[in-house]
Amino acid sequence: MASPDLELQGAIVARLKADATLTQLVNGIYDQPPTTCWATPKESFVSIGEAQIIRDDATCLEGGQAYLTLHAWSRKTGYPVVKAVADAVVESLHLADLPMATNRFISIIHRTTRVFRDPDGLTSHAVIEFVANFDRAA
Repeated sequence: MASPDLELQGAIVARLKADATLTQLVNGIYDQPPTTCWATPKESFVSIGEAQIIRDDATCLEGGQAYLTLHAWSRKTGYPVVKAVADAVVESLHLADLPMATNRFISIIHRTTRVFRDPDGLTSHAVIEFVANFDRAA
């Protein structure tokens, strides 16, 4: 049986790559960003971040919650582009129905977004957090 966070990552990446609004804003959605991620003219991308699984089993049911972090990055001047990218990620994933092969997806909810300037003084960064609920498929 596949790890719930690995299955969710695959479903999230597939959904974001299929989102036309988001793909117009970014160079790509990456687990490990390549050196070309800052290419012009977009100079923006999304990366997969941290994940934490918290088990919440019950009688005759295995499942839990996955706390998922995505990162939006932009080197365009100011915050407008990174905020637009973060918003596109939220709009694509909040309350979405994501397919999972060996775990049963229940829900995904946007929890918070933080936007700030990275220490390099050039890069705007958004940290976008979600919580997803799942259980084991019978």
